[in-house]
Amino acid sequence: MTYTRAIGLVFGAIIDRIVRWLALSRIHPNVLTFLGLVINAWAAYLFAQGSFVWAGIVVIGAGLFDMVDGRVARATKQVTRFGGFFDSVLDRYSDLALFMGLLVYYASINRFFYIVLTAIVMTGSVMVSYARARAECTIPRCKVGFLERPERVVLIIIGALFNRMAPVLWVIAVLSNLTVIHRMIYTFQEAKRMENVPVSKAQKI
Repeated sequence: MTYTRAIGLVFGAIIDRIVRWLALSRIHPNVLTFLGLVINAWAAYLFAQGSFVWAGIVVIGAGLFDMVDGRVARATKQVTRFGGFFDSVLDRYSDLALFMGLLVYYASINRFFYIVLTAIVMTGSVMVSYARARAECTIPRCKVGFLERPERVVLIIIGALFNRMAPVLWVIAVLSNLTVIHRMIYTFQEAKRMENVPVSKAQKI
């Protein structure tokens, strides 16, 4: 067994115990989703104050709620269409809150360039999700591209804990917008392929 596999099993067991405990506590999954937003707002405040290491630790805590809310919903048989929608909307607010904290920080130290860079990151992050949501109104699935929310959160945590936020922002700015372009190209190809599929005789009738 590899070290990464062993670490995965340990953390998986911990998450399973947390899910079971939360399921027994009868807390609603949507409450967990909302708590994740509140904790991310706290992290945003810490970013705004320049306390990057503490902000990174708090984002890790918020990530725990992101990981368990869906599992608790399934464990307690409370999976709903609204729950998925609610989770997605609050995820966007959580992302934007963290970047807003960075905007405030860079404004407070008069780093205009990094204000612009953070704004580009915010745009790319939102557009990654929007591109998929809009594409899936046209084609069945559009889960392509590298930089989805889990990858962005991990990068933010790394940047905060190791005080390397500037390089992380560059990485997110580039890869998020490349992901959007990838999804646009993929959607174009899939939509064209679907349009070229011959209509069956039954459909013609």
